[in-house]
Amino acid sequence: MAARSKEHQAWLDGLDAESRAKQTGFIDGISAKLRRPREIAPPAHPYRGAPDFWQDFEWPLEERVAKFMDNFKAVGGHAVRLADMEEAKSFIAGKAAEMSAKYVIRQNQPELNELGLEAAIPDAKISVWNSDPEEYWKARAAEADFGVVVADYAAAYTASITVTSSKDKGRSVSLLPTVLMAIIPIERLHTRLGQVLINFDQAGRANLPAGIHFISGPSRSADIENDLTIGVHGPGVVYAIIVG
Repeated sequence: MAARSKEHQAWLDGLDAESRAKQTGFIDGISAKLRRPREIAPPAHPYRGAPDFWQDFEWPLEERVAKFMDNFKAVGGHAVRLADMEEAKSFIAGKAAEMSAKYVIRQNQPELNELGLEAAIPDAKISVWNSDPEEYWKARAAEADFGVVVADYAAAYTASITVTSSKDKGRSVSLLPTVLMAIIPIERLHTRLGQVLINFDQAGRANLPAGIHFISGPSRSADIENDLTIGVHGPGVVYAIIVG
C-alpha cells in the first residue's frame, strides 16, 4: 500500500509540474506579444489601504449630487433629484401608471410605511416584505413589476447605492422585480465608497447586517464574447431618487 501511495503521489506531482509549465508558457506567450518581460517578483506595497490624499478627497454637496447622477446615468441607470418624500411618492406613482405596474413590493421600512404608496397607486397590488409569515415572499418579489427600497448609503464617485438586508428588508426586493426604485435621502449620499464601508467596520462583525448589496445601475451581464445583456441577474431598469 505504501508503494502504491508513493506512486500515486509521484503521478500527482507530475501533473502539477506539467500544469505549472503550461501556465508559465501561456504567460510567457502573452508577455512576448506585449513585448515586455514577465514579472516574477510580487509588487511592492508601500502602504496599505487608501492613501492620505484619497482619504481627504471630498466633493461639496451639490457637486456630489451632480456627480452621482452623471455617473449613474453613464452606466444605464436613471437618476432624479426631488425635494421631499411627497414628491418621491408622486414620482413613483407616476412611473407605475406609465409602465402599467400591477404588482409592487416594498421594504418594511419606517420611511416607506409613512409614504402612503398604497393610496398613491390604487391600481396595483402592493406587498410589504415579510408582513405575513405565511406568504412566500421570494415569489412575490419575482412577480413584482416594481421594487421600492430606501438606501442605507450611496457613493457619488462610483454611483453605488448601498442596500442592507434584514428580516424587514429582504434582498429579493432589490434583486427580483423588473424595475427598482431606490430612494436615497440626501444626507446618506457620500463622495467615496470608503466613507460607506467604514460604517460596517465600526459596527464590528457581530453587528453586520445579513447582506450588504452595492447597486450601480441596472443588471448588466456579458458572455465570453462580450455580448451585453441587460436585466438577466437583476432589475433591467433602476431609478435612483435623491430626496432633499
